[in-house]
Amino acid sequence: MAKKLMKGCEAIGEAAIKAGCRLFFGYPITPQNEIPEYMAARLPQVGGTFVQAESEVAASNMLYGAAGAGCRCFTSSSGPGISLMQEGISYIAGAELPVVIVNIMRGGPGLGGILPSQSDYLQAVKGGGHGDYRCLVMAPSTVQEAADLVQEAFDLADKYRNPVMVLGDGLIGQMMEPVEFKRSINPEDLPPKPWATTGARGRKPNIINSLHLDPKKLEAHNWKLAKKYEAMAQHDCRHEAWNLDGEVDVLFVAYGTVARICKTAIEALRAKGLRAALFRPISLFPYPGEALAKAAEKARHVLVSELSCGQMVEDARYHIMGRRPVAFYGRVGGMIMTPEELVDEALKLAVRSS
Repeated sequence: MAKKLMKGCEAIGEAAIKAGCRLFFGYPITPQNEIPEYMAARLPQVGGTFVQAESEVAASNMLYGAAGAGCRCFTSSSGPGISLMQEGISYIAGAELPVVIVNIMRGGPGLGGILPSQSDYLQAVKGGGHGDYRCLVMAPSTVQEAADLVQEAFDLADKYRNPVMVLGDGLIGQMMEPVEFKRSINPEDLPPKPWATTGARGRKPNIINSLHLDPKKLEAHNWKLAKKYEAMAQHDCRHEAWNLDGEVDVLFVAYGTVARICKTAIEALRAKGLRAALFRPISLFPYPGEALAKAAEKARHVLVSELSCGQMVEDARYHIMGRRPVAFYGRVGGMIMTPEELVDEALKLAVRSS
């Protein structure tokens, strides 16, 4: 397929359709409004259905029903909307249902603002709802990667029977870049889901539920889920190492939009004679901690940068385990760091160790 210039939110919507999704349930909130707007116009053209729910709470429960019937479905929201969905996401994970959720992050806490942020990291990767559950979380840094990961998210959701979250930010959602959709799936060609509630003709009735009143059965269910999350870590842990071609003075650790800013800063630092590189987590859960620890061994300093007060830095420090000093530089409230700011921070680290 030819490349097409698209806004990130619109590319996410089209990627879902080409992944065989024909059901969207959601509610408008900035800066992801273009996703439901796109789906409202596009889904009827392919025989799908768009439903603007009365709230994000309602949307998450509609997802439960549609996924339980074996349909590929997804929702998108931002900040406060994702917070309202947390109970439903816990139910979906507990019932082992495949659902795709896109969060185009905005500043918080509370109503916060509508400008880009990465402050929903802990909510996404640690489980914002109740109970021992995890979402598989992917973080794109380009519009093309957002489209690719959204398409793959549907496959991963089906593979693990688990919610998958694609975590972007306002910049990823609003910027325009060339994008190519590498495949298009007809929903009728998808593998059958024998567990789905599609009737009991020719088989025993089945119930999809997350309720286990017998504590022994609930314990067994939780350990079953835990094994699934371990399988995710074994097979779907992803990262990008950029310019990490030997020993470096400063290793930047960043994801999403900030990783792009880091790449510009790294080029400027190398022009000044300072060896710098980037480690970019693509899967935020499972987190590529082992790969990060190995990358950090090549660096004198590690500099984590985020659009938050320091959320991913906790995971970076945990996995590096004090073997290298880990510094942090963040901007919040919709403010975005410049490459020059990151260059200055890296130079300060280099001076301290000289």
